[in-house]
Amino acid sequence: MTEIQNVIQYDLEERTYLFAQRVIDFLNKQPKNIANLEISRQLVRSSGSVGANYIEANESLSKKDFIVRIKICRKESKESRYWLRLLKARDNVEENVKTQLIQEATELMKIFGSILVKIK
Repeated sequence: MTEIQNVIQYDLEERTYLFAQRVIDFLNKQPKNIANLEISRQLVRSSGSVGANYIEANESLSKKDFIVRIKICRKESKESRYWLRLLKARDNVEENVKTQLIQEATELMKIFGSILVKIK
């Protein structure tokens, strides 16, 4: 790979890491009730899975494995967006953060979809 491709991969790895971290920070500020706890568990898993699967995609042994991992990244981004939409934010400030996280999940979903189009 060229140096430029390595930088791009690193940026997306970092972006997916920051997305998961921002989700965790957001969830730690939410009220602890039965609904939020269940949604939070699912959201932590799906948001963290985006980056973890992207790292695995970069270490894949075949094109087929790469494609499968990127599809999982897209799916987990979509799932994260779903859980974020279900979660009730505590106040208007947190509602703005939630909106930003939904936007980031949507953008990640589109990025992974674009990677799939280009790889085929």
